[in-house]
Amino acid sequence: MESVSVKNENDANNNNQASSDEDRERLVLDLKAGLYPLRNKFVFWYTCRTPGVRTQTSYEDNIKKIVDFSTVEAFWVCYCHLSRPSTLPSPTDLHLFKDGIRPLWEDFANRNGGKWIIRLKKAVSGRFWEDLVLALVGDQLDYGDNICGAVLSIRFNEDILSVWNRNASDHQAVMALRDSIKRHLKLPHSYVMEYKPHDASLRDNSSYRNTRLRG
Repeated sequence: MESVSVKNENDANNNNQASSDEDRERLVLDLKAGLYPLRNKFVFWYTCRTPGVRTQTSYEDNIKKIVDFSTVEAFWVCYCHLSRPSTLPSPTDLHLFKDGIRPLWEDFANRNGGKWIIRLKKAVSGRFWEDLVLALVGDQLDYGDNICGAVLSIRFNEDILSVWNRNASDHQAVMALRDSIKRHLKLPHSYVMEYKPHDASLRDNSSYRNTRLRG
């Protein structure tokens, strides 16, 4: 098991080096084209399931890539053509993650991390989602290198916003991220944020139940 773990970490390091080389090449090409490159390349994903229907299809197989982008111009082209959250069926998940990170607990970048959770009334979830997307794409949140992505989970009676980070054990970074989210989203004091490590989600097979920290 140890040799497998070492191999996975080596593979991840090699992938990170290749990604860095590709990022530098992309930046040069974007600048030559007169485009405004983003600090990170991002991918929009979605997951949609039929209510009340159990299938043998894994959650990973249900996640579908929509589009990736790496410049301001490409983001707006993509975002303007995406369906608004209020028009999507329940249950649906919208994911925005840095390129190379899958929206899965088990992904190498996510497995030691967790997520801040905000439960929202359906009437306001679209606005908060848009504000969060702009903050992520614009690299406006504190400890941005520690952020993996964000998810909007559309459910029957409420929608749930979550921001995923890499390291659940770094308490300072976790709390600073909470404060930054509150500040950028201008969350009313009545909204409670909850935090849950991904390893806890793996144990109880639940994204949003049994949270560990409230703030």
